[in-house]
Amino acid sequence: MSDHSEIVYSTADGMDYPAHEDMYKTFIKFGTIGTAAVITLVSLMAIFLT
Repeated sequence: MSDHSEIVYSTADGMDYPAHEDMYKTFIKFGTIGTAAVITLVSLMAIFLT
C-alpha cells in the first residue's frame, strides 16, 4: 500500500492562493449575476405571460 501521510497545507508546494481567491471572487460574481438574471426573467414572465 502507498504511504498516505498527513498533508500540511501551510508548507505544501503548488498552492497558488491568490489565483484561488481570484477564481472564487469570479465565481461569486457570475453566480450573483446569473441569479439576478433568472429572477428578472421569471419576474418578467410573470408580468407579461399572465
